[in-house]
Amino acid sequence: MTATNTESLAPIAAAERIEAMDVLRGFALLGILLMNLEGFVGPVMASGTGLDPRLTGIDRTVDLLVYVLVQGKFYTLFSLLFGMGFAVMSQRAEQANRPFAGVYWRRGLLLLAFGVTHALFIWAGDVLMMYALCSFLLLAFRPLPTRWFVWLGLAAYVMPIGFMLLMGAMGSLLAGTEGWDKAMAQIGVQMQTLIESERTAYGSGSYAEATWQRLKSTGMALSNITMFGFIVFGMFLIGAWFVRSGAIARPREFPRLYAALRWAALPLGLLAMLGSVALAPTMDFATFNLRVSSAFTLQMIANLLMCLGYVAWVMRALGSPAWQRPLGWLAPAGRMALTNYLMQSLVCTWIFYGYGLGYFEQLPRAWQPLFALALFGLQVLLSRWWLSRFRFGPMEWLWRSLTYLKPQPLRLRAG
Repeated sequence: MTATNTESLAPIAAAERIEAMDVLRGFALLGILLMNLEGFVGPVMASGTGLDPRLTGIDRTVDLLVYVLVQGKFYTLFSLLFGMGFAVMSQRAEQANRPFAGVYWRRGLLLLAFGVTHALFIWAGDVLMMYALCSFLLLAFRPLPTRWFVWLGLAAYVMPIGFMLLMGAMGSLLAGTEGWDKAMAQIGVQMQTLIESERTAYGSGSYAEATWQRLKSTGMALSNITMFGFIVFGMFLIGAWFVRSGAIARPREFPRLYAALRWAALPLGLLAMLGSVALAPTMDFATFNLRVSSAFTLQMIANLLMCLGYVAWVMRALGSPAWQRPLGWLAPAGRMALTNYLMQSLVCTWIFYGYGLGYFEQLPRAWQPLFALALFGLQVLLSRWWLSRFRFGPMEWLWRSLTYLKPQPLRLRAG
């Protein structure tokens, strides 16, 4: 056996990391915060309903820009990056000639535990549970040829789109019938009741009341796993292809791919998103027909295309001397993505929730992106300082130590 074959599996060393992935994680963290902030400032369930019809002036303009350019594009990017991380771990296990499934199962179960803790005790908009639950399926796809990953990923992604259109067509056909109208009215009342209970619990309730509400909201969010689980898993597979094909580590070998993503996917995605806004700018829970489902469809298509377009532009910028160093500042934040993601929830719920400083629904929409930029800027600086002294972020260290069943060295060696 070679030295590589005899080494035990361990977290990837800083020198072996693909810096582009860390930069993309940092970029995704900013987008996630810009997207999630609406769900920190106000009810979580109301933050995904499109444009707020009550807003006017600059608040409405900012709401529109965030909805079109950010909403939905960055959880897909995080999903893509998760798939990339899986592929990197898988390749390292193969190179080391070591079993992989046991380590990967522990990693996924720990991520699920982090997600449950986050959702129930910090913020109900958690995405980690969905990632963990979907991640276990990746092992079954590991032996497949690399070229299959893109097509299977796209197939998984479009499955809920087809289902959405089918349900919308059914809604249009049944609209006006007593049974359908009654059922939709009940859904509308239930969702509005949930939003109002969030407003009360998070805005003025105690920590115990907010925790009970988080339990109910999390249950509602997980009921959508059959829809969003396919989307997340599809992005996992596409992300794995980017690593296995070499497209993320050697982008210069894929000029046509990245040019197509920059100049075709991104503009087409933007057009699809604008079409979605034109069809249904705001979700009405009591209405679901072909028009609404078509708006959803266009939005999901836009999320995929714009996400990939953003990746392509970041990769292009990383190849430019003028942009490489500024973007490099995002890498430390990306290396501490789990810590920073959880920190965003802790800081924002402490500032906005009633059991914290109590600024719930008091930060105007126009000021929310500035707040997000300020908080993320602090995270970038803190991440850079922390990683100049330690190998991992605090949560990354805990995750890795439990995954590999032994404490990992944390401090960097002097000199």
